[in-house]
Amino acid sequence: MTLRLSVDADAWRSHVAAAARALTIGTRADTANEGNALLPVVKGNGYGFGRGVLMSHAATLSRNVAVGTVHELHDVPDNLRPFVLTPLGAGLADARPSFAIRADAVLAVGAPHDLNVLETLGSRHAVVIKVESSMHRYGVKPRDAVALRKQAESAGHEVVAWSVHLPLAGNDEERVREVIALAGELSADLPLHVSHIGAAAGALRAAVKQHVVVRTGTHLWLGDKSMLALHADVIAVRTATAQHAGYRATSVNSGSRLVMVGCGSSHGVGALDDGRSPFHFAKRRLSMLEAPHMHTTMLTVDDDPCPQEGDWVDVQQPLTRVQPDTIAWN
Repeated sequence: MTLRLSVDADAWRSHVAAAARALTIGTRADTANEGNALLPVVKGNGYGFGRGVLMSHAATLSRNVAVGTVHELHDVPDNLRPFVLTPLGAGLADARPSFAIRADAVLAVGAPHDLNVLETLGSRHAVVIKVESSMHRYGVKPRDAVALRKQAESAGHEVVAWSVHLPLAGNDEERVREVIALAGELSADLPLHVSHIGAAAGALRAAVKQHVVVRTGTHLWLGDKSMLALHADVIAVRTATAQHAGYRATSVNSGSRLVMVGCGSSHGVGALDDGRSPFHFAKRRLSMLEAPHMHTTMLTVDDDPCPQEGDWVDVQQPLTRVQPDTIAWN
């Protein structure tokens, strides 16, 4: 049983290189060459590739890499300095003393409470100060950022950057305007880490005093999905001889073919947001008997063409949430 991610390798590498070049527009040549104008993000499921796979690609673009949480630090090789995007949270204290944060990790601080957590852990680290954006998730108001910086430095933490995490809503120009307004209230002696800027990176660099570091994940690794495809193999096909089948004894038409596909909830595969099946064969959507479960999804097919053992069916899923078993670099 296999969920396979197929990649047009040459096209994908060209896309990644082009995206990186576009996001460093407006950067001084010496700064860009040092690899600190771009902060590749390798978090979560590694955008379908897996974090370990993407780390080597990130290392060709920057000397730094961003991960989602401290629990993802173990995938970061020694030649990359990791930036952790999510504040630690008080729950990490429960993991002491078995859990240690690597010394070179740069942590996120978005409130005095985050400094209290670091104090509880007895950790001294380089940190970035998160500034609240219109997403209103983490971060302090710009007017409070200076005070939080002083508090962090007084506690023994080196503050290395301001950080702004923008929402996806709106367009690049609107997001740039928001960052310009925030940057006007922040000192220029620290770089400004910004996400979701896209093609407007050059315009932002021209408009603010801070050195701008573009943080990028989805745009960098998945910006052009035409070179990526998900497939799952067909493990078994049988004709329904009873009125019910599946974990939940779901009704099935007598004579329907039951098609067992080698992926399920353990891979992060589920119904589409509108409830439709994500599976296709011969350009037709295939019906699910019931929701994907662990390593298998049961499909029902009432007419031809019907996939057979050894065939591959297309799987329509966001790559930010799936866990493929294999990657085919074509």
